[in-house]
Amino acid sequence: QVQLVESGGGLVQAGGSLRLSCAFSGRTFSMYYMGWFRQAPGKERETVAAIHWSGDSTYYADSVKGRFTISRDNAKNTVYLQMNRLKPEDTAVYYCVADQSLRVVLTTPKYWGQGTQVTVSS
Repeated sequence: QVQLVESGGGLVQAGGSLRLSCAFSGRTFSMYYMGWFRQAPGKERETVAAIHWSGDSTYYADSVKGRFTISRDNAKNTVYLQMNRLKPEDTAVYYCVADQSLRVVLTTPKYWGQGTQVTVSS
C-alpha cells in the first residue's frame, strides 16, 4: 500500500515562496507518476502539476505555469512542489498524489496524501 505524507505548507505573503515535500513509501517510487492537486474552499479540486516517473517530463495547470516547479528525487522517494510568486488565489489544501498511469494521475489518482494547507495573504 502506497503512503504519502506532505509537509511544507504554511502562511506566506503574496509574492513569496513555499516548497512542499511529499514522502512516498510502501512501493517502488520510481514506478509511479507523481502529482499535486489542490482544493480551495468552495471550489472543486484541481490538478496542479504532475511528473513522469523518470522526472524527464512534467505537466502544469495554466494557472501555475511559470511560477510552480514539480521535481522528484528517486533516491529519497520524495516529490517536491516549489511555489514562487504566490498569489492569494493559490490558497488551498494541497494534496500529493500517485498512480502508475499518467492519464490517471492527472484525473483520478489512486493514492492521496492527507493534504497540507497553503495560505497566501494579500
